[in-house]
Amino acid sequence: MALVQPNMQNFLREWRQDALNKAQYESAIFIGDKLLAMTNADDDAFWLAQVHFAHGSYTRAQVLLSKQDLISRNASCRYLAAHCLIKQSRFDEALAMLGERNPTHLMRNATAAKRKPSARTTKTGTKAAARDDGPSEEEMSNRRYEASMCYLRGICFAKQNAFDRAKECYKDAVRIDVLCFEAFNQLMKNSLMSPDEEEEFVQSLDFGSIRAVRDDKEEPEQEPADYVQMLYQTRLSKFRNPRAFNTAVETLSTHYGLAENADLLLARADLLYTQCRFREAHAITNAIIEADRYNFTVYPLHLACLFELKQTNVLFLIAHDLADHHPEEPVAWLAVGIYYFSVSKIAEARRYFSKASMMDPHFGPAWIGFAHTFAAEGEHDQAVSAYSTAARLFMGTHLPQVFLGMQNHAMNNMTAAEEFLKTAYGLCNSDPLLLNEMGVVMYHQDRLKEASHVFREALRIADEIDSDPQAWLSARTNLAHTYRRLRQHARALEEFDRVLRDGGKDAAIFSAKGLIYLDQNQPEEAVKVLHEALAIHPQDPIATELLNKALEEAAARDGGGVGDDGGEMDAFERELAIRKGLARGRVVGGRREKGKGRFVRMDERAMDVSEEEDGR
Repeated sequence: MALVQPNMQNFLREWRQDALNKAQYESAIFIGDKLLAMTNADDDAFWLAQVHFAHGSYTRAQVLLSKQDLISRNASCRYLAAHCLIKQSRFDEALAMLGERNPTHLMRNATAAKRKPSARTTKTGTKAAARDDGPSEEEMSNRRYEASMCYLRGICFAKQNAFDRAKECYKDAVRIDVLCFEAFNQLMKNSLMSPDEEEEFVQSLDFGSIRAVRDDKEEPEQEPADYVQMLYQTRLSKFRNPRAFNTAVETLSTHYGLAENADLLLARADLLYTQCRFREAHAITNAIIEADRYNFTVYPLHLACLFELKQTNVLFLIAHDLADHHPEEPVAWLAVGIYYFSVSKIAEARRYFSKASMMDPHFGPAWIGFAHTFAAEGEHDQAVSAYSTAARLFMGTHLPQVFLGMQNHAMNNMTAAEEFLKTAYGLCNSDPLLLNEMGVVMYHQDRLKEASHVFREALRIADEIDSDPQAWLSARTNLAHTYRRLRQHARALEEFDRVLRDGGKDAAIFSAKGLIYLDQNQPEEAVKVLHEALAIHPQDPIATELLNKALEEAAARDGGGVGDDGGEMDAFERELAIRKGLARGRVVGGRREKGKGRFVRMDERAMDVSEEEDGR
């Protein structure tokens, strides 16, 4: 009997594994139970608990591991038991089981290994030495489970709203085992690091620890390490290093056949979105959804593109389909909220954004959408509160800070607005939207030279990242108005003309040009452009006032009367500003809503100061 038993054990293990592979959990539990009774081995207990876990019997799996006293003796069993507790939302117990300290000694070893000369970096001669000094397979397995337990600690801390500690746990998990993608994904998905932090973190990882031996077994293969590094590069912020992103995507597409892979396509679409090339981004997200209708990760960006393109009918159909078939998914109610927001039903939109955020408290697009509903109704205090929550949850992204700056600007709290925008700039200094908003605040603080510099920088970066020029017409208009107030008339007219060439046909642009011509004592030119303004908007009060002034000056000139009177012009501008303030009752910024990838970024791309300063 003793000679036959090992063969019987192997037979039962193969049967259990086959049943597990087929998702036949009852069979796997039945066989696994008999095998454990026969062997009483740790591995067989672990695999029976694994079958219970896969079946959703988390309590049963956890009790089994506790009975066998495996939790204290075996890293893999401790990981699985803690995972069972997390699945039952028993986060405090899971953290007590895991312990609050990460095994940083493993992380230091990994860093030291990165500094060692290895076969991976040597093409000849020393190829076997580094592999011999490396950890054994058992040690590597232990290290992977320790990294996974760091990831579980991060989950527990996040559930306790200790986001700083969660972030460090996720980072340590990837430092210990660079293949712990779950932890890396939490860092990227929840925007826990700024773009600079992300770049620095990825550069510090020990990709050299990835060991894959070639068929000839002579030396470890370098290619998998480069492959994983490129995959991670595609997940980083698109603001920081678009060239590195494009290089990684190009290599993965051409060398590894990932050109049509959904994750890479989504990364491409995200980059296009940051460049305001909404139609191109939408074409990609639409292709992903046609291939996999219920790939929920693509929907936040897809919905944002539809919002930008004002495709409300498509938004309605998608929201209806998702709500009918997948009401358990937060993205379904996000879609409903965006649809209502797009048709200006703000109260309904707020209700569904709130529902999505309650289903998943860490769902960034829902929080941003929820805050936007208050901003849309001018409820600035509530908007500030909601954006502050988003800033606390997603500490690595600059967008909530930008929105907080916008809200304080709308409330005329310029000092607070500037502080929030400076905080956002510390997180990301390469977003044209942010730079434009900083320029608007400086403009209203009469810091015109600084404002002109910031507007120019915004346009330079937009051009550098190959952004859609039409998306930044407001930034160029703001720069032109800044030049106008600095009395750099030639540069102001040049910028206004470029806005008009790029498609910014707006009565306010022609009115601003008319004001410049009046200031230059060229009333005939002013009359021409002001007529163009009134052709676009016949009831425009600013253009009408300026046209009357230009006609008077032209008539006086023809009659040999009044010449250039700078004091009279200044007085007229002041009177015009007062009239405009009385007419409008309050300053209204030319804003439009936007969306952003994993954050439905329905943000204000650029506050057009032309609408606030036409009469200056």
